[in-house]
Amino acid sequence: MTAPAAALLSVSGLVKRFPGVLALQGVDFDVRAGEVHCLLGQNGAGKSTLIKVLSGAHRPDEGEIRWRGEVVSFGNPTAAMRSGVAAIYQELDLVAGLSVADNVFLGHELSTAGFSRRAEARRRTRALLDRLGHPDISPDRDVGRLSVAHQQVVSMARALSLDGQLLIMDEPSAVLDPDEVRVLFGVIRELTAQGVAVVYISHRLAEIREIGDRVTVLKDGRTVATGLPAREVKTSELIALMTGRVLDNVFPDRKPVDPAAPEVLVVRGLADGDRFRGVDLTVRAGEVVGLAGLVGSGRSEILETIYGARKAAEGTVAVDGRPLRRGSVGAAVRAGMGLCPEERKSQGLLLDQAVYRNITVSSLSSFARFGFLDDRAERARSARLTESLDVRPAGVERVVRGLSGGNQQKVVLARWLLRECRVLLLDEPTRGVDVGARSEIYELVRALADSGVAVVVVSSDVEEVLGLADRVLVVREGRVVHDGPADEIDESRVLDLVMEGHAA
Repeated sequence: MTAPAAALLSVSGLVKRFPGVLALQGVDFDVRAGEVHCLLGQNGAGKSTLIKVLSGAHRPDEGEIRWRGEVVSFGNPTAAMRSGVAAIYQELDLVAGLSVADNVFLGHELSTAGFSRRAEARRRTRALLDRLGHPDISPDRDVGRLSVAHQQVVSMARALSLDGQLLIMDEPSAVLDPDEVRVLFGVIRELTAQGVAVVYISHRLAEIREIGDRVTVLKDGRTVATGLPAREVKTSELIALMTGRVLDNVFPDRKPVDPAAPEVLVVRGLADGDRFRGVDLTVRAGEVVGLAGLVGSGRSEILETIYGARKAAEGTVAVDGRPLRRGSVGAAVRAGMGLCPEERKSQGLLLDQAVYRNITVSSLSSFARFGFLDDRAERARSARLTESLDVRPAGVERVVRGLSGGNQQKVVLARWLLRECRVLLLDEPTRGVDVGARSEIYELVRALADSGVAVVVVSSDVEEVLGLADRVLVVREGRVVHDGPADEIDESRVLDLVMEGHAA
């Protein structure tokens, strides 16, 4: 039996404190050369802090980091990268407007006697892209014009340009479609075959089984399990370790939709003249309808056009039988419609404002008294909502930027609960959200539907669409190619449809 490889990186007793917060309180794990070590934990478990400590952005207060057997303390991310450790974050830090080669060598440009060696940078970039299996990416291409999947490859090339031996990848598949995820996994396998180690962070447990070798689980800033075999450990065990409780079923039970329930949202012949056309959609009171499709299929644009954030070129949208004016978000909100957008940080939240103001921002007129806002009433109503949704940490005065992804999503949902909306549009409602918070969000969505709200969910996670929705529409290249009950279609059929576009 082959002995396990020696640890490339090992961490023991790691502690990190911030004012009023103990972010890490005892983290232990090790990473071996040539392996994919998956890091799991709920939002707020300490994963982000750990990444920043390992990559030199934060210094630990206690504990030890060993790199290649030597105790190290990286003073900054550049020092970590020069030692061979690099983090690739979900929100990539590439500079649009610069070429691929310029981004790869950004911060460590090649030069001689003060003169830039651009030809050499292009040559080395070409070699790195070939190594990553992407000769199709030109070193001279503007990185801002690349797909997200190709931008991730460029980020990997940047890490390897300094002879990176450990890549830390934070939610790398969050914005990728199934084809792009397969490409990403192919690149990761190429790297590990060359001895590069990868720390892979994801909330998608199916991915962990496919790409991972070993798993470490964090909870409340501590290691609760490490070295678990990724392909053998049970999903129920991982969920119990992350959440501290057993979730028998991530998705809540569905109630049959009353066929006589009123049609709350009716969309007919909707088109934007570019991304989609001929979309028909009906959602009854108490029904959850899911839109499945690849990134770029037009599914998000459909939701935005229904909401009025995009102006339709053709077609109609009606709520409770009343047509809405095209391209008017105000008309949609007044009719009782709410949208939780795909990019909650940039589109759905006032990140530097308090939780209560993020909740009340769409209902400020109801808190106005003689031309002044009643802050006390805003806080009181928001506090009741955050308590019922279990937003953590508690306190509506907190700045929303400091909340985890799952709790930020709850704040957006609370905004529309306050307005008692009739139609709720959800675009990627659990992106970057851990499995425990996902279950809570699913329960909330189902409770809203059971109370009579009409819900439309867009998700790139096919399992999520099938588990949450009563009815599923499959969108391919701007057209609906399937419309039917969720329990009459499976994941493989959905994938066949999004890839081929043949109607059932």
